[in-house]
Amino acid sequence: MFRSVVVHSLSNNFSDISIVSCERETINPDEVRVKVCSASVNFPDLLMTSGLYQFKPEVPFTLGMESSGIVMEVGAEVEDLNIDDEVIVSAFTGSFSEELKVNQSKVRKKPSELNWEQASTYTVAYLTAYVSLVTKGQLQSGETLLVHGAAGGVGLAAVDIGKFLGAKVIAVGSSKEKRDFLLSYGADFVLSPEKGFKDQVKKITNNKGADVIYDPVGGDVFDESIRCIAWNGRLLVVGFASGRIPSLPVNMPLIKGFSVIGVRAGEYGRRSPQEGAEHFRMIDKLISNGSLNPYIHKIYSLDETVEALKELRDRKVIGKVCINP
Repeated sequence: MFRSVVVHSLSNNFSDISIVSCERETINPDEVRVKVCSASVNFPDLLMTSGLYQFKPEVPFTLGMESSGIVMEVGAEVEDLNIDDEVIVSAFTGSFSEELKVNQSKVRKKPSELNWEQASTYTVAYLTAYVSLVTKGQLQSGETLLVHGAAGGVGLAAVDIGKFLGAKVIAVGSSKEKRDFLLSYGADFVLSPEKGFKDQVKKITNNKGADVIYDPVGGDVFDESIRCIAWNGRLLVVGFASGRIPSLPVNMPLIKGFSVIGVRAGEYGRRSPQEGAEHFRMIDKLISNGSLNPYIHKIYSLDETVEALKELRDRKVIGKVCINP
């Protein structure tokens, strides 16, 4: 028997989530069983509890998109993974658990330099930021990058990668605490998301505007972003944490010569497996050699999972939070 965090029915207040004792099932030939050492909470986990994410698992399901742990058992057809290997798991569900069984394609070896918490927190956020800024946005050294929701998991990863690439980073944070942290983390400038930030962006950039805008927020933030983007700029649509999906007057990109680019990093890898594997290789390398610096806000126990979800919902988290079974 092992314990898992199970969503029994969808709601917007986590009212039907509980810790359940589960019977161990036989693994399939292409699966591995992993003892979970640490898992991290992502915004899509939050959305899945209410059925608002694009991937909609049937209830009941076990929460958790990413984790790190130790291989306990391997199926007969599994290659390149062995019992006692230290691994990272990247799947839509299953990680908020003491153990999980998962297809071998969702598992890769953990960089030895990382502890369990570090290894469990970077895949989703840094893969999203890397595909956004490098593959899709083609951010260049010396360009200006505007990051919305910069203190959140995917936002902070974008700040980190932007600085690594040599960009001038303008980070947007919703509180003084977050803005102070972002400055200490390496952002060149910090702004509030309140209406009027476009004027500050233009002032910082000598009226040019931001070359690349990274937007996991949507709503009013998107509306104002199109008014402070540079000629030939790239506006990266990463998500809609504000809850409103904005509309774009198409004369704006025509007049200002900018591109609006949708980013689904995981789907990109599924449709282009070779490029997807290279993306994983690059973020693993940059994290393990210290070029990038994921930030862990707090560590919770499995029994405190709902509390961790509430912290994320209430925008109290800077970077990522972990759940250690």
